[in-house]
Amino acid sequence: MEDDVLHILLTDDDADDRLFFKEAMEEIKIKTVVSFLNDGVQLMDYLNQPGVRLPNVVFLDLNMPLKNGMECLKEIRMNSRLSDLVVAIYSTSGSEKDIEDAFVHGANIYIKKPNDFSKLKSTLAQVVTRNWHYHTLGLKKENFLFSFNELNV
Repeated sequence: MEDDVLHILLTDDDADDRLFFKEAMEEIKIKTVVSFLNDGVQLMDYLNQPGVRLPNVVFLDLNMPLKNGMECLKEIRMNSRLSDLVVAIYSTSGSEKDIEDAFVHGANIYIKKPNDFSKLKSTLAQVVTRNWHYHTLGLKKENFLFSFNELNV
């Protein structure tokens, strides 16, 4: 049944990052359909198509050509049809400014890309299985930054 599958969309301009993400998701024991886009323009064109099935989670890189992840996040949050979309910022940046900006502009979670495949797999497993507690308890900055210290890896 289509409803018991988690639809995930990764937008990232780095082909290696897309490949590692795909391989990690394939090893996670959750039924997923993962789609990939290369930049923010493609993402917004896709999301704004009439009748498109919206993903359950969008993983969004910040540093991309044409339209960066922060621009996409702002557009998503300003669009009433997309505003409830779960957006996970997925970036190599650990900059406090990037984290703060993502929080202020409505990202659901911020993930600093792991540099190790097993950490990537563990992180993605945590994110996709997480009960998104802040949806019911309210978004707080304390549960916004996803850190490896939370994982026992």
